[in-house]
Amino acid sequence: MRIAYIATGAAGMYCGTCLHDNALAAALQRMGHDAALIPTYTPLRTDEEGVGIERIFMGAVNVYLQQVAAPFRKLPQVFARWLDRPGLLRWAARMGASTDPAGLGPLTLSMLRGADGNQARELEKLVAWLREDFRPEVVHLNNSMLAGFAQSLKRALPGVPVLCSVQGEDLFLDGLAEPWRGRVRKELTARVREIDGFVANSRYYADFMAEFLGVARGRFAVVPLGLSLTGHGEQEKERDGSGPLTVGYFARLCPEKGLGLAVEAFRLLAGRFPAGSVRLRAAGYLAERDRRFVEEQRRRIADWGLAEQVEITGEVDREEKIAFLRTLDVLTMPALYREPKGLPVLEALANGVPAVVPRHGAFPELIEATGGGVLVEPGSAEALADGLAELLGDEGRRREMGRRGREAVQARFSDRRVAEDLLAVYGRVIAERPAA
Repeated sequence: MRIAYIATGAAGMYCGTCLHDNALAAALQRMGHDAALIPTYTPLRTDEEGVGIERIFMGAVNVYLQQVAAPFRKLPQVFARWLDRPGLLRWAARMGASTDPAGLGPLTLSMLRGADGNQARELEKLVAWLREDFRPEVVHLNNSMLAGFAQSLKRALPGVPVLCSVQGEDLFLDGLAEPWRGRVRKELTARVREIDGFVANSRYYADFMAEFLGVARGRFAVVPLGLSLTGHGEQEKERDGSGPLTVGYFARLCPEKGLGLAVEAFRLLAGRFPAGSVRLRAAGYLAERDRRFVEEQRRRIADWGLAEQVEITGEVDREEKIAFLRTLDVLTMPALYREPKGLPVLEALANGVPAVVPRHGAFPELIEATGGGVLVEPGSAEALADGLAELLGDEGRRREMGRRGREAVQARFSDRRVAEDLLAVYGRVIAERPAA
């Protein structure tokens, strides 16, 4: 099958969506399918070998300049292609990493308008390449903020279905300032009518987005997240009994992912164990806008006299990530919002590390499917500390949960298994769609 999988870059940071998209495309390719992973905005950054095509469409520099200055919408193609060079886009992403999402309303609305927006010429480049060079049998957009592409794609590729994943777009919309939030929401709900089918990673998010977008729930397929298991869990985790028990936090270092809650829960936890017998290790991407928040957490930790027991590091590559996870006895990701995915939980379980996570979003489904953790009351440092203490104080239960979780991830959440599930979705949508 010829699959055009259109993905958005994450401005140079490691992003769970980029990692998942790359792993999925690589699995499809290994299975013999002609799957093109097509980057938009910025290059995709992954912690494995990237399988995306070299060309970047809808480059962030062109998209931005065409939004703010009309003359750039008629820039000669030779100059426009120069602005889409991967090196330039990586540099621009680093320079713009601290941009406030609240100011992206006009650009977001224009992109959703597709051929009627300021970036129409950039969209036509993508459509022309698909029509003339790749000629896919199915097009898959990796999030609904690309829904503005659908109308142009379907006109250029008659009979080819366009599917769309949903991966947390409501959180992005919540960050937009009014009146743009309302305008973007209205445009989005109109544009998704052009989509032939939707893919969510959890039942929770399929239910939520069906209502949010005003789309029938039956148009959503649930395909769980998938991992490339290379390097993960190659040896069953064994604890030698020495050193402190280790709680891990692995996610973006920011308030909304729950770093502050994890720090507060650790303060409570440390008071229940002998001095120095527990520690907290946190790792993940740190955006410029969150540096002040992280420094405040460091000050709190120092004021509590726990500086020697807490380590907050930054971004890690794949080898460092797996090594980090294998040092943990339990992972927590106490997101303050209803997390639609939860990829770090699966990565921890793949290495035999159980999780303590909030009872909301996709987490209950992950714990139900794997048996690899404990659910606690959302937003409560006391409840989180209770859950962590419960597992840290019971080595037998902790190891059993880690073993079950590891086996479940290998059986149900591998990249190949998820690729097979997605192919089944493609097949159903193709069979249901009228011929051109």
